[in-house]
Amino acid sequence: MNQTRTTAPAPAVTTATTATTAATAAPRFDLEDATARAAKLRVMIFDVDGVLTDGGLRYGPAGETFKTFDSLDGHGLKLLAEAGIVTAIITGRKSDIVAKRAADLGVAHVYQGVHDKRVAFEDLCTKLSVSAQACGHIGDDWPDLPVLTRVGFAACPANAHAEVQSRCHWIASVRGGNGAVRELCDFILHAQGRYDALLAAALA
Repeated sequence: MNQTRTTAPAPAVTTATTATTAATAAPRFDLEDATARAAKLRVMIFDVDGVLTDGGLRYGPAGETFKTFDSLDGHGLKLLAEAGIVTAIITGRKSDIVAKRAADLGVAHVYQGVHDKRVAFEDLCTKLSVSAQACGHIGDDWPDLPVLTRVGFAACPANAHAEVQSRCHWIASVRGGNGAVRELCDFILHAQGRYDALLAAALA
C-alpha cells in the first residue's frame, strides 16, 4: 500500500519572529524627513539625565550626586562644534558635574535648574538670533516636550517615554547614556555632508 508523505509547514512562530526582527531593524521614523530637518540645523540642544547620562542618579554618603557620561557622546558634541553647529544644554536639575562636563566639551550655553524649558529655549534663540526651526533638541521625558514640539528637529534615545517618541523626528537605536548622543551627532554630520571631511581630518 502506497503511503503519501506530507511535509508540515514551517511553524508560524518562524514567520512572526522574522517579521519582529525586521520591524526592530527598521527605523521608527521617516528617515528622509529626519535627514532633511537635520541638514538645516544651526543649533543642537541636549538634555542631560537620560540623554547625556543613563538617567541613573547615584548618591554618595554625604548626599553628593554622581553622574556617568559616555566619552563617545562627548566627542560627538565636539565634532558638531567643528562643523559649525552650536551646542547647548537645557536641564531641569542643577549640578556642578554638568557645568564641568559642559566646560570640558566647550558647550558655552548651559541652562540648569530649569523648571520651564520653553523659557530657556526662547532665551537661547534670542541670544543666538536663530529661529526655532533652525534648532534641534534631544530629550527623553515629558519636561522636554515644550521644546521638542517647537524645534525643527526633535530627537530622543531609544528608551525615551512613549509620548516623547511619538513626537520626535528621529529616534536613536540605543539608550540614553549608551551612545544615543553619538549616534545622533553622526546622523547630523552625515545629513549636513560634513562627516567624511571630519573623518579624513582625524585620519590625516
